[in-house]
Amino acid sequence: MNQLNRSLTRNGRNSLEEMFFLSERIGARAYLRDHKIGKVKDLVAVDRGKLAEVTHVQIARPFGEPALLVPLAKVRSLSPREIVLDIDAPGNYVRALSADEVLLRDHLVDKKVLDIEEQEVEVVYDMRLVRMGDKVYVSDVDISRYGLLRQLGLKALAEYFYKRAAETKKQLIPWSYIEPLPTELSTFQGNVKLSVLKEKLAEIHPADLADILEELDSDQRVTLLEGLDTEHASDTLEEVDPAVQRDIVFSLRKERVAQLISEMTPGQAADIISVLPGDQRRAILKLLEPAQVAKIEEIVEKQDANILNFTTHEFFKCPPEMIVEQVRTKFRESARDMDVVMYFYVVDDANKLLGVIDIKEVFMAEDHVLLKDLMAENVLSLNPDSTMKEAVEMFLRYGFRALPVTDENDRMLGVVPYRDVMQLKHRILE
Repeated sequence: MNQLNRSLTRNGRNSLEEMFFLSERIGARAYLRDHKIGKVKDLVAVDRGKLAEVTHVQIARPFGEPALLVPLAKVRSLSPREIVLDIDAPGNYVRALSADEVLLRDHLVDKKVLDIEEQEVEVVYDMRLVRMGDKVYVSDVDISRYGLLRQLGLKALAEYFYKRAAETKKQLIPWSYIEPLPTELSTFQGNVKLSVLKEKLAEIHPADLADILEELDSDQRVTLLEGLDTEHASDTLEEVDPAVQRDIVFSLRKERVAQLISEMTPGQAADIISVLPGDQRRAILKLLEPAQVAKIEEIVEKQDANILNFTTHEFFKCPPEMIVEQVRTKFRESARDMDVVMYFYVVDDANKLLGVIDIKEVFMAEDHVLLKDLMAENVLSLNPDSTMKEAVEMFLRYGFRALPVTDENDRMLGVVPYRDVMQLKHRILE
């Protein structure tokens, strides 16, 4: 139970009537009787120390008319789509903020969160509020990807993932952890500070983070990637749309680009390198390991690049006697570290490829089914002498998301991800 809930319980109120996010009320239409007079621009709160109480609703009006500050007691309903005001003369509610009043959206959203050692934790994307009777309180600040999605207008998507997320991944910081705010909030330009040390925050999956990156502007993308650890940032950059990818690479420091590239497969690294001007490309290549540079340059410059330069060893290999339930557990534990997650490759003790199973089949099958009874045995594969052009033709013909590479004895040598080859084909196969 967080600090807010404990406080409310002590006051004799044992249940929350409603819980919602700030972003879900911003933009709601404001009505005075049956007449629309504006939209919700912000909520006003007063910091009570362990609690922040919402006291007013700020209403933006059309035609340049000044905004209204309507007491919460004068708001008959506060729903996501509309609010109904119980006031007589709107002009009586035009005033400036007092020194202790804070506009939740204007003053706090998009501020950095710092711990007591001045380390950056994250950014405030949203706030969670609770309504108890005729009172509304701020319970938490939201620094999660769900908060960012809501802020970007993707409320339905945010709600879908939020309901299914574990509590630790929701990344909500209780208001009681927030240090007292400045007294002159109208001039507040600083960061939100915590009264606790930086806690370990759940990581955002690279695929989810890539979706978010694509919605941000160039400066925000750079800031976000600079703040991630190198492996996480590299995985995220691989997932980003190629057009956005180019913008990010041009904007990042060349040392940072080199760090991210060093974590990639050669094929994906070549895709990044190939969009750079010659002088920038040479500067980054100088910062990489010679062996990796040789593979990258071969992929970029030669149409008949050997397919082994594209292979990754980060894929799922399983014995034929493993059951589906064990495979699902293995997937949950290791998927984040894998380059190929769409297929499970069934191999024997000598690493001979016996079959392949699509991930959908694994999650639809009964728990105790053996992989050998589920796998497709006729597996199309590339050989060590195959070229990139041959791989492209096979991807186009069969629609696979990855292709295994095997030797003359069907032993696994690696797997070629679809994206590493197909994103390069328009540059190399000309």
